[in-house]
Amino acid sequence: MTTLRRTLALIAVAGLVLSACGGEAEAPATTPAPADTTPVTEAPAPEPAETVPEPEDTTPEEPVGDQCGPDHPALFTPGQLTVGTGDPVFPPWMLDDDPYGGEGFENGMVYALAEELGFDYDDVVWVGQTFEEAIAPGAKPYDFAIQQISVTEERQQIVDFSMVYFQPDKVVVALPDSAVVEATTFADLQAADWGATIGTTDLDYIENILGVTDVAVFDDQAGTFQALLGGQIDATVVALPTALFATAVQIPEAAIVAVLPPDENDTGHGLLFQQGNELVDCINEGLEAIIAAGVIDGLIEEYLLPEEEIPFITG
Repeated sequence: MTTLRRTLALIAVAGLVLSACGGEAEAPATTPAPADTTPVTEAPAPEPAETVPEPEDTTPEEPVGDQCGPDHPALFTPGQLTVGTGDPVFPPWMLDDDPYGGEGFENGMVYALAEELGFDYDDVVWVGQTFEEAIAPGAKPYDFAIQQISVTEERQQIVDFSMVYFQPDKVVVALPDSAVVEATTFADLQAADWGATIGTTDLDYIENILGVTDVAVFDDQAGTFQALLGGQIDATVVALPTALFATAVQIPEAAIVAVLPPDENDTGHGLLFQQGNELVDCINEGLEAIIAAGVIDGLIEEYLLPEEEIPFITG
């Protein structure tokens, strides 16, 4: 994957101007000497000194990795980029339940970021965790976590985030015979039995945006999907990329019913850090570079977009 290396040439040209001036003192009066009749050749006037430019400074700007790479003192393990993520991990975020494989949106992005920062592929180390462990306050056994973690004001009170790098749509997932399949308004959706995974912005959306008060809560996404298939709930809300994989592989009996309007309290996905981590600024520099290089757009195109149009519910 091609990584953008921004190189700026800083050119400074200074002029050195040389000038000279002088005078000859008048000699005191004395007895004149015999006149010297030898012809005198007048010396030519000195030519103006040539302005000599200083050599151009073509030293490139230091790449991000020179400042923020394997030698950064704030790394959890010196020389390594330690990254927290789910255990297991799921497509399209990461393929084959293998973060080290580099196939998928999230691990593909991390390896591009690591390269930008000056880390070798083998310098990236993955640490498994639950989603609840990721968003909890306190010490973290990694430099940052990536796990479809939305940046919210509430979470920012206890952890730090990078800049937002992706904002997925929220969608409704339900079985074909569910009452929400024909829904066109929030009022239609409110009549259904809803379920969601604890601690997620999916649950927040159902409660705060759809206005549902009795949402069934499950420990993980697999439990939520099983409840849907078992008829315990009529529908759930998840991010569009997750829904694309779930309805293709995990719960092919279900379908994506509708795209929902965004939640203004959910600004999108960011990398999560232990509060006060000194790496945040450096990681943001790397993210800005790979975004500018088109890396994120390429990964979105490859892994996260639907192939067909999905109905939209506005409220």
